[in-house]
Amino acid sequence: MISLRESLVQFGNFLQSRLFPLLEAELGPLSDRQQQFVRTLALLQLDGFTEVRGGRGRPGHDRSAIARAFVAKAVFGIPNTRALLERLRTDVALRRLCGWEHASAVPDETVFSRAFARFAKSRWAERVHAALIERTQGSRLIGHISRDATAIESREKPQPKASPGADGPQPRYRKDRKKPLPFEKMTRLERQCSGRLTVEQMLEELPRACDKGCKTNSKGHKSFWVGYKLHLDVADGQIPISCLLTSASMHDSQAAVPLAEMSARRVTSLYDLMDRGYESDLISQHSRSLGHVPIIDGQKRGHEEPEMAPHEAVRFRERTSVERVYSRLKHEFGAEQVRVRGWAKVMAHLMFGILALTADQILRLAPTS
Repeated sequence: MISLRESLVQFGNFLQSRLFPLLEAELGPLSDRQQQFVRTLALLQLDGFTEVRGGRGRPGHDRSAIARAFVAKAVFGIPNTRALLERLRTDVALRRLCGWEHASAVPDETVFSRAFARFAKSRWAERVHAALIERTQGSRLIGHISRDATAIESREKPQPKASPGADGPQPRYRKDRKKPLPFEKMTRLERQCSGRLTVEQMLEELPRACDKGCKTNSKGHKSFWVGYKLHLDVADGQIPISCLLTSASMHDSQAAVPLAEMSARRVTSLYDLMDRGYESDLISQHSRSLGHVPIIDGQKRGHEEPEMAPHEAVRFRERTSVERVYSRLKHEFGAEQVRVRGWAKVMAHLMFGILALTADQILRLAPTS
């Protein structure tokens, strides 16, 4: 059976020896960024996920070309759709790579807006990403999965938090209780670990409204923002495996179990690396139930600073890969330039950037010649 590295080498050799010469003979010399865009399209295989519109009346616009244009927006770091349209009108090579021969064939901004709304509603980019991971990483044994969340600022009005019910907040129960709690009185994390919810039901329970968030960094400083929170599972090689978008106010630990279940469906991994925000016996037990080894940074209690075993401390250093992914996603692939509103559209915008970043990181695993 051919290994992932060998298949990537063959893929790179095909691009360099056959595809790029043909494209340059037709379009002229391609810049480094345009070559990166071609590699990304070849790896993503977008055409297999776009619907073909038929029937009577005027022919519809090519959704595949529009999808390629949104990927180009992420690859080239174009800030908004209006700037993307201007680039398509002036950059002949990019326009033809997307699928339009003439500038007059490029749809106007309203068509792009409607297509983007359709992509967001159908969660199209998420399906492309899941297929890409299963196709390229499914046969790979991954050493570490690094889990973390980051702030996503949005230009929306924050939604007010739901007020407690007429009976007031639920009472806190002691850990040494003898009788098990009814399912409806369990915390969200307890319900997730109870084994009675599917992944889809877990995701439906997570809050998605835009609201205010607060996060404490490694130096103890707090930052506040309005918007959402992006949660990622990142494999060795800085490859995003699974992703969730929730309300900014949701605690990181409540996304740990759904993320772990999603990642376990797609890849085989050994270690789960998480910071102290995920410290919980329930999360550790769930990680072990999946056959993984959890390594979680401990909370400081009083004057006692928890210490990891030396071998765990060495492995825990790999967790910085998720921070580097967030840095690239924000500075290179548009996560800091969210101009859309609503959970579905914000998620779609981020997913186009994650698609471009994932393809780039996969292609970095092996040389192109």
